[in-house]
Amino acid sequence: MGSYAYKYCMCFTRKFRSPDAQPPPDVRAFHNSVSAAAGDDGLRRFLSEVQGERPDDINRILSMLTATASGGIARLVNRSSAPSPPTLEDFFGFLFSPDLNPPIANKAHQDMSAPFSHYFVFTGHNSYLTGNQLNSDSSDVPIIQALERGVRVIELDMWPNSSKNNVDILHGGTLTAPVEMIRCLQSIKEYAFCASPYPLVITLEDHLTADLQAKVAQMLTETFGDLLFIPSSDSVKEFPSPESLMKRIIISTKPPQEYQEFLKVKDKAKENQDASGNVDNLADKGSLRRMESNVEESDGKDELDDEDDEDSDEDDPKFQPETACEYRKLITIHAGKPKGHMKDALKVDPEKVRRLSLSETQLTKAASSHGAEVIRFTQKNILRVYPKGARVNSSNYDPMTAWTHGAQMVAFNMQGHDKALRLMQGFFRANGGCGYVKKPDFLLTSGPNGEVFDPKASLPVKTTLKVKVYMGDGWRMDFSKTHFDTFSPPDFYTRVGIAGVKADSVMKKTKTIEDQWVPVWDEEFSFPLTVPELALLRIEVQEYDMSEKHDFGGQTCLPVWELKQGIRAVPLHDRKGNRYKSVRLLMRFEFV
Repeated sequence: MGSYAYKYCMCFTRKFRSPDAQPPPDVRAFHNSVSAAAGDDGLRRFLSEVQGERPDDINRILSMLTATASGGIARLVNRSSAPSPPTLEDFFGFLFSPDLNPPIANKAHQDMSAPFSHYFVFTGHNSYLTGNQLNSDSSDVPIIQALERGVRVIELDMWPNSSKNNVDILHGGTLTAPVEMIRCLQSIKEYAFCASPYPLVITLEDHLTADLQAKVAQMLTETFGDLLFIPSSDSVKEFPSPESLMKRIIISTKPPQEYQEFLKVKDKAKENQDASGNVDNLADKGSLRRMESNVEESDGKDELDDEDDEDSDEDDPKFQPETACEYRKLITIHAGKPKGHMKDALKVDPEKVRRLSLSETQLTKAASSHGAEVIRFTQKNILRVYPKGARVNSSNYDPMTAWTHGAQMVAFNMQGHDKALRLMQGFFRANGGCGYVKKPDFLLTSGPNGEVFDPKASLPVKTTLKVKVYMGDGWRMDFSKTHFDTFSPPDFYTRVGIAGVKADSVMKKTKTIEDQWVPVWDEEFSFPLTVPELALLRIEVQEYDMSEKHDFGGQTCLPVWELKQGIRAVPLHDRKGNRYKSVRLLMRFEFV
């Protein structure tokens, strides 16, 4: 690299060298030990003992590192030829390459043959919205973007169009502009499996009359064809596995029979209406009530709060109970919300499985008063959690309460680029980014007396993660010379910590390295972990600014239980989760 010239005090030029990244002392020491051994024994021992690689991966890496200039590491990292044993330059080049030496596995590797309820699933909320929850446009574009990121649950809110003869997708009771349902379905078909071969779930929020439900059934079968999974029976005792449903699309919504209650409401409304009133006016009031519920929280009682539940529109008299059987038979995951107390809603039926939806507010209350029942419910059934209505700006909530209670579908606003979404993206980098992560055993099993995992309990430390932050590079390639500071090179520091259960959560930071495009920190941190199975490693790089807010230099979030030990290249991402082309950190991970 050459030199960057910066204006200083507007009167003379100050030059700062942008050096090539140099191997830190640990890398030099390991290379010396590798070079001192006979043949490839030193390198093999390094890959096994320090990097923790499996035998088959060791052989693959060895062949790459000892290849000639016509291939192997020298060609892949654009360096000089790589004799055997590798030079320090090629050894360092391999370690600092995120593609060749990643921090986690890039392929699905977990057992995918268990029931669907045994997995956390990458889930979107109001997947069609381009912005906020009140007046943004509805479109198929955010659906496509979610599918490209590996999201496996897409939510569509179905409403009659203005002519009442077709189906639109929009956020009901708001000013959001609609998009035709058929357009969304066509885009889903095209992009459903672009990032993952595992099943795609479409959750349908149904606000339709019987004739339009029949139209939806026709749309689904004609658009998806053989991709659409049609269950063999109306209800099952256990969900099928993700492996058995690879490259299939499955539907989750309320079966039409659950709308029998609508007729009772309608009859009662007819009895009570005066001469000038009609059912349509009541329906309009229902729409207003839904809109109001978008900005209110539940009342704090133990009872299920319908006004905080986007699934509960059973009190709208426009709904009809009778519909074509074609619509009902397409539903694989039956959704519903029993009336009454939370304990009743969480009862496990040994004869059938189902999906229950709770807002983040309702989940918080349920976790506080019925935590054990929530976990028992999620061992067999599916729990979907969604953002409270007050999040009109499409922000998200802390997903950890939902995960520690076994909730499979933690629905997020994928357009809400905040810390919570970065945690979600990091969580689902696990298992090769396929969108399904196997739940830890402690959330799937019960003790001899029916006892289950207690997230509130004080737990002993299971393991300690030691993280060493060596250095970083790539900003000089991905950013302009004046992006961080007009008058000098950047002053970088790194924040590293854990997001997990309360006892494990912490953030620490390195010292600030001044005036360097290639900062070298060489600092180590220790993180005792009580629940490593659900812990996420948070990494952020900031550029220190004395007078203004610190500048963002990259971030990533990695599942602790998937971290590869040893010295690893960690690629960084922008605020939205898009990976930078060159920016990465050199780090070391060790479990003790």
